[in-house]
Amino acid sequence: MNATDRTPADLLRSALAADPGRPLVTFYDDATGERVELSVATFANWVAKTANLLQGDLGAEPGDRLALMLPAHWQSAVWLLACASVGVVAEIGEDPAGADLVVSGPDTLEPALACGGERVALALRPLGGRFPQPPAGFADYAVEVPGQGDRFAPFVPVDPEGPALVVDGAELTQVELVARAREDAAKLGLGEDARVLTGLGYDTWEGLSAGLYAALASGGSVVLCRNLDRLPADGLDRRSESERVTHTV
Repeated sequence: MNATDRTPADLLRSALAADPGRPLVTFYDDATGERVELSVATFANWVAKTANLLQGDLGAEPGDRLALMLPAHWQSAVWLLACASVGVVAEIGEDPAGADLVVSGPDTLEPALACGGERVALALRPLGGRFPQPPAGFADYAVEVPGQGDRFAPFVPVDPEGPALVVDGAELTQVELVARAREDAAKLGLGEDARVLTGLGYDTWEGLSAGLYAALASGGSVVLCRNLDRLPADGLDRRSESERVTHTV
């Protein structure tokens, strides 16, 4: 990856320039049987659409706080990069009452109502499906995002020294996030052909790094697994082989 990249959005742009067709995030939900594979180009397109929704329709600005109340999921990864693209601070595990916006999955809708700002809900259904009945007080992401533009440009340039992420009670700037991701990639021995399988949640830095940032920083890819405990005894070995996994976290 480009040594001059200072933000997660920079890392994604470098990945797109290097090889847009390679897989970046492969997602499994072993409770539903869902498998989704997103190339760098497809992932970047989702990020652009989500960033346009965030900046345009939701009126988010750099420095705004977004409570991200989502599990480990490919759409969660999209939101993390969309926040970084706009300069919005993604807060993990923080009180939504103190946030400017909230993004919630189907299991956290009630506590998410504590946010007094814009609220977006994700059904997390296979193929990015919408809610059968839109939840009261929330915009349905699957309804709002398809019509957004495929290219994104921030109204205000994102400051690499500005805050990007709050997780484990600590705040990281954009440049600190990238530096930590690179450090983790080096510790794991990740290279450009690395394929990392993880069943960790997105509620800790370890899970976020293993499930997105470290692979992105190294030019690798992720096999992100939700409900991994539902696999049969030999299921993990078979998946690792079929997905050409090089590292398991």
